[in-house]
Amino acid sequence: MGVTVKLDHAKCVGHGRCYELAPEVFGEDERGHCTILVECVPPEHEKAALIAAANCPEDAIKLARS
Repeated sequence: MGVTVKLDHAKCVGHGRCYELAPEVFGEDERGHCTILVECVPPEHEKAALIAAANCPEDAIKLARS
């Protein structure tokens, strides 16, 4: 079991909180919008991914247990 990440690209406007809070999980594209670096989050980065998702103003990041 682990955590998987889904991103709604249409909602992301590039605040950058995700990749600032969890740089091992999220990156940025050329416009500063979120990209997912790893879809299956390693256990040691789950807490950071959860914090990043909770801090997304547009609620564009969803995490699910697999």
